[in-house]
Amino acid sequence: MTDLNSFPITRRWPATRPDVIQLYSLPTPNGVKASIALEEMGFDYEPHLVAFATNDQLTPEFLSLNPNNKIPAIIDPNGPGNRPLGLFESGAILIYLAEKSGKLLPDARRYEILQWLMFQMGGIGPMFGQLGFFHHFAGKEIDDPRPKERYRAEAERLLKVLDGALAGRDWIAGDYSIADIAICPWLRTLRDFYNAADIAGWGGLQHVPAYLDRFLARPAVQKGLTIPARA
Repeated sequence: MTDLNSFPITRRWPATRPDVIQLYSLPTPNGVKASIALEEMGFDYEPHLVAFATNDQLTPEFLSLNPNNKIPAIIDPNGPGNRPLGLFESGAILIYLAEKSGKLLPDARRYEILQWLMFQMGGIGPMFGQLGFFHHFAGKEIDDPRPKERYRAEAERLLKVLDGALAGRDWIAGDYSIADIAICPWLRTLRDFYNAADIAGWGGLQHVPAYLDRFLARPAVQKGLTIPARA
């Protein structure tokens, strides 16, 4: 049996099945990237809930795995060289799982997929998140309209870029890939949680709404969106 005792995070979240991938996460748009990928790729894994309500992400145990105090993070007991590997950052996790499984990152489209993954990591995630803060959370109490408008306009621009790239294709890089797993949870959050789709020009998009619907119809996505189960 694999020994994960060298990872302090396992003291707070003990592994009952240490021979499978350990997932430390919460079903946020970044968190579900990992759970959806694990489901799509057919990995056996053990999820652990990192609850923001109790600041689990700030505990010494969690910080020992991700010093940036963000979810998701994983431990693969069978990492490179058959040694346990701890990993954080959702984009890095998607690439690692795709390479390990040989799925959703084919060589023929590798760099096209990675460019759209980076488009999400550097653009869609940060900009949608800021718009969500100003539109849905405490930022809406700020009188100055300029910060919200800045992020609203950038979110609208990014959606138009995505919409144009989806013309004539079902998935952003041709076939379904980790780029779609990265992008679509943020589209869902913008529309269904932040309730900011309308102000970001959603109604004028020709391809993005159906793209998100295709993604949400996938059984592995439907399951991954609920993992880890909230307490």
